[in-house]
Amino acid sequence: MRTKIKICGITNPKNAIEAAKLGVDALGFVFFSESPRYIEPKKAREIIDLMPSFISRVGLFVNASKKEVLLAISESRINMLQFHGDEDENFCNQFDLPYIKAISLKDGINLLEYCQAFSSSSAILIDTYSQEVRGGTGKTFNWDLIPKNLPSPLIIAGGLHSDNVSSLIHSVNPYGVDVSGGVELVKGIKDHKMMKNFVLGVNNATI
Repeated sequence: MRTKIKICGITNPKNAIEAAKLGVDALGFVFFSESPRYIEPKKAREIIDLMPSFISRVGLFVNASKKEVLLAISESRINMLQFHGDEDENFCNQFDLPYIKAISLKDGINLLEYCQAFSSSSAILIDTYSQEVRGGTGKTFNWDLIPKNLPSPLIIAGGLHSDNVSSLIHSVNPYGVDVSGGVELVKGIKDHKMMKNFVLGVNNATI
């Protein structure tokens, strides 16, 4: 089965339509106001209304309140949630939508325990740790730190681009990959050629 592709940080209809035509599986919309890729839920709705039905529309949150998440769901029509903060399983699992729980990998993290703590999640996303930002670092981490045969589907993010995504798939064989800065020339604006090359890199990778 081909590794699933999510392009995160969509901010405009042009990039969303281009990504959809390239056959990506999911588009991510950042509802975290401190991010340079932040988009208002109502603006995301305008983009989502243009999307084919079978593309997942993922809303990304960082320590948002329940009220904020519910409002974003209502205003944007996202159909999946992604939590990048300190949310626990009870918080993530209360919205009647599938969710992805992100973790920034660093020393002392037990990924097996983390997967067990979020057993209700659709997938665990592993990203590069940074003290400054929650995701979107543009840097890779040591893929060898990922244990084999974890119980949750894994999505890998962090510094991915067309030149290294095949190596990742060969090494880790994740359920999915998540890219943002690796297909951008300017933060928040995707480049069609870079997206195309990334998708080709995933599709051509042989497990």
